[in-house]
Amino acid sequence: MKLKLLAGVIVVGAGAYFGYSQLMGGGPPVDERLGNTSILMGSVEIPASADSCDGDEGYARMLCLIDLLKADVSDEIMANLQLDYSVSEAQNWSNLPAGAFPARPGVYLGEFSSDQLGLVKAILIAAAGEADNEGFDEMVQTLNADDYIGTVSDDTKAGYSSYNSKFAFLGTPGNSGTWQLYYGGHHFAFANTYTDGVIAGATPSFRGIEPFPSFEMNDRENVPLTQERDAFAALLNALSADQQAAATLEGTYRDIIAGPQSDDAIPDAQEGLAVSELDAAQQALLLAAVATYVGDINAEDAATYMAKYIAELPDTVLGFSGTPDMNSEDDYVRIHGPSLWIEFSLQSNKSTGEDGNHPHSVWRDQTDDYGGNL
Repeated sequence: MKLKLLAGVIVVGAGAYFGYSQLMGGGPPVDERLGNTSILMGSVEIPASADSCDGDEGYARMLCLIDLLKADVSDEIMANLQLDYSVSEAQNWSNLPAGAFPARPGVYLGEFSSDQLGLVKAILIAAAGEADNEGFDEMVQTLNADDYIGTVSDDTKAGYSSYNSKFAFLGTPGNSGTWQLYYGGHHFAFANTYTDGVIAGATPSFRGIEPFPSFEMNDRENVPLTQERDAFAALLNALSADQQAAATLEGTYRDIIAGPQSDDAIPDAQEGLAVSELDAAQQALLLAAVATYVGDINAEDAATYMAKYIAELPDTVLGFSGTPDMNSEDDYVRIHGPSLWIEFSLQSNKSTGEDGNHPHSVWRDQTDDYGGNL
């Protein structure tokens, strides 16, 4: 049977694809809050009210913007925006579209007014930065992908629309206590956790994209995850034949293994080529690949993570399966360190029904996933 819709679960090796209709078991009633319109996040204007936060920097500015947003929303919106903190709630993220995974907490982006959405944009930029093809820009392009899929899919339950990504505060933002900035939707999960005013965790951080590698939507060319793919291809092709052989993993990987609802999937044993066996130029290519993930948070926090992963390089391992070019179905690569875990996997298209492949990818930190609160 041909499965046109997104494959939610793919197991390593000879696994099976589970389509949207299978996951829904015939389909529950459609969430009445779902929308089907584009929010055009890239062109949303940040309101003038945000200027009052310009005297603050970093975390203080983000808190100021959050206070503005919370002061502006209705009680109905606030009930879904400000939630209690729990790890079990934070674990409600998925690669699936909104209609197939209703457990995501929060407010649909399309439920905010234009000014409120502008404040959400400012908050996300403060947390994620706005470098090209990283952070907030990658969020915008992934939202554009859902708008694109909505033009080619005939599934009315899946919720393929930028309207349907969700935004929430798990725990009360402030200078004490623990809370998470939750943002997620189809093919995206952003999970910055803060404790006593300091970032305590930036993972799980999930990215996927279809169509891939590029598509036109919402007045721009969108190329999210091409920088990750290109960085890995450059690294793997820089290895000698012997190094590639040492880095080759057993089996076929049809998806990432440490994806949604798979928090315990990272193996204890490392498999592949020790990074200590790479020369300086090859290690630089590996770090460039890591930076495409760590760069999805703001520059100050990213620098802290990069320093941590550089210090752990002697105990880090590189592995891959498939081809080193990372452009064919079942191509897969991982970086496994004492803290760091990154996976990039290519699988056939599901949501568009078009020929080709699309990536799933995840960055996890084994010491502070969910802010270290597991």
